[in-house]
Amino acid sequence: MGNCIICGTPVDGEICQSHEEDAVFEFRGTAASQLTPGRYYRGTVDGYADFGVFVDIGDHVTGLLHRSELDRRLESLDWEPGDDVFVQVLDVRDNGNVDLGWSIRQREREFRGKLVETADDEFQPEEREDDTEESVTETTTESNPGSADDSDSPAGELQAAADGSETDPQPEPNADSVDEGQPAAAETAGAVAGSGSVATESAAASTPTAEDASDADTESEPEPALNRTTVDAIENQVGSVVRLEGEITGVRQTSGPTVFELSDETGTVECAAFEEAGVRAYPAVEIDDVVALEGEVEHHHGDLQVETETLDILADEDRETVVDRLETAIEEEARPADVAPLADHEAVAAVEDGIADAATAIRRAVMEARPIVVRHGATADGYVAGAAIERAVLPLIREKHTRDDAEYHYFERRPLDGRVYDMDAATSDVTSMLEARDRHGEQLPLVVLVDAGSTVESVDGYELLSLYDADALVIDDSRADEQITDAVDTAVAPSLAGVDVSDVTSAALAANVAAHVNDEVRADLEHLPAVSYWEDTPEAYLELAREAGYDETGISERREAVALEAYYQSYKDKRELVIDLLFGDDDESERPRDGDLAAHVSEQFRDKLETELETARENLSVRGINGVTVSVLDTDAFTHRYNFPTTILLLDALHRSERDRTDSPYVTLGVGDDELHVRATEPVNVRDLGDAIAEAVPNGGVSVVGGRDGHVEFLPGERDAVREAALEALGETLA
Repeated sequence: MGNCIICGTPVDGEICQSHEEDAVFEFRGTAASQLTPGRYYRGTVDGYADFGVFVDIGDHVTGLLHRSELDRRLESLDWEPGDDVFVQVLDVRDNGNVDLGWSIRQREREFRGKLVETADDEFQPEEREDDTEESVTETTTESNPGSADDSDSPAGELQAAADGSETDPQPEPNADSVDEGQPAAAETAGAVAGSGSVATESAAASTPTAEDASDADTESEPEPALNRTTVDAIENQVGSVVRLEGEITGVRQTSGPTVFELSDETGTVECAAFEEAGVRAYPAVEIDDVVALEGEVEHHHGDLQVETETLDILADEDRETVVDRLETAIEEEARPADVAPLADHEAVAAVEDGIADAATAIRRAVMEARPIVVRHGATADGYVAGAAIERAVLPLIREKHTRDDAEYHYFERRPLDGRVYDMDAATSDVTSMLEARDRHGEQLPLVVLVDAGSTVESVDGYELLSLYDADALVIDDSRADEQITDAVDTAVAPSLAGVDVSDVTSAALAANVAAHVNDEVRADLEHLPAVSYWEDTPEAYLELAREAGYDETGISERREAVALEAYYQSYKDKRELVIDLLFGDDDESERPRDGDLAAHVSEQFRDKLETELETARENLSVRGINGVTVSVLDTDAFTHRYNFPTTILLLDALHRSERDRTDSPYVTLGVGDDELHVRATEPVNVRDLGDAIAEAVPNGGVSVVGGRDGHVEFLPGERDAVREAALEALGETLA
């Protein structure tokens, strides 16, 4: 009967059943049947096969770690034959085959204990080491009985001298032959004799111990301090101890070590510090602390990582030196040298300063290791705009961070249901960011609103973000409200500069911002503005797309394909699919050719849209009011509400297809159970329309969502009254 090495519970053996998976075992048995399923073992990589990795467990057993058990692709493992690894034994089959499982812990110190397992026993490694040492001592004593008082030995001579007995005189050593680094013979003899004799005590008193010598060396030759290095330079220093100075931008606690993310002016690296399994190391160190860290550079699962040896919080002048260094480097690198729009476009030229500010904010977030959350509408324009920012940011994140999955960790696109950043969206973002901060030690993100969020209806959402000091910026082609400029840090909205926004899209604005976030991808972005226009594409953008290798058919197919895919799983970013549609590389044999994929999906788009258009045309109610032709569609009665296309996309297409049938002002009005959407050949201020309807139907619960370009919401019980009030107001406004 013993006690569990982890919890102390009385057990038969060394560890209780509930903690078997918390310890790592060294196997010294001779057969697979002697292994214990469920336990973790140290092994050695034997070799690779198409279906997995063979791992030697001890000297006599080999198991298979099947590729289905890995948490990554087999090809991405950086294990070499002979490397020590840690695996779990899942099963031992009757034929002796051993099935192995993946272990997220790949260092011995990440386990809470270590045991040796033999064919019929288990024990702590130090127990057998102690037994071995005792055996060696006993053997030495038995082979030299009476050595402590043997007069032929130096110790015996000293003992005899102390007792007054005669001994043969020893010749005096030649001073020229004495090694100054070794004690004199008498001193050595005194050390061997042990305590109990005057001679021994005298010798001990006059002989400096090894510890004294070590202290003397330390005092006389202090170890030189390490010179500071930078994160971007450690790739060539694997196996060396380095000193880094920077800011802690993330802290997370694993079941083994504590992992700190340290950022300096050149990049970010993870630094593992171990107190004991699952226990927070350096608890005084928090996010935003400026520190000096020393540790050994290693590869961990293919990523660079520093094994922390010391970690000190810097204060006063030392802290200011590092802060100034970081701020200077960030400011110099983050702000674009100049603004060069993708093409000549009046609406873009009006917001060049905003483009520079937005690009700077995004680049700073990457450099400061802050996550970036892009919110965009679930439309073709929204997805293309969000993808433009994504295309620019991801390479910078890969350069900045040493983790292979950093681009998924530090960048996220979250599509919105509409074009308003309402409290629902803001609450979701705040909940996510606080959870990431508290559970994983992440910094608060930069929230980027694209193709949404530029009207007063979004202010409440921004205020919630600001209460936690989370930054936000907006890029939008809508007719924005002045109140938004005080609610966000940066606004790229041409309407605020008094420019006509009828010929600009959010994707055109976002592509210009993205080109200044990362000039290396500018060529990848040149066709995106043209993709976002359903009609009247500026010739400058068409020419830009042609120069990039995209004709008008290719542009149209990509727009339609993105619009269709934006509808399905609209709450997901669909990163890889959107990349294939917009940027697919014809040279990548494992992925579809971008043109073929876009053509295939766009064909589905046209088929589905045309089917719905035919139904809608048959059910339009056309009226003439004060010289204005108004086509009214009951969107609840004559559309498939839960099938593609969306009501907004259908009304847009319906209005484009019908407006040329008359020379008079033309309006398409979509009226549902509680929403009213308007499309017109002349500009309509939906806010003014909403005010007119509310005045005519005071009990209709009328409100406007999305500003002047938005839609009207009302109570279902007042639907007919709202429709008639809208028709009258439109007739008066457009006549």
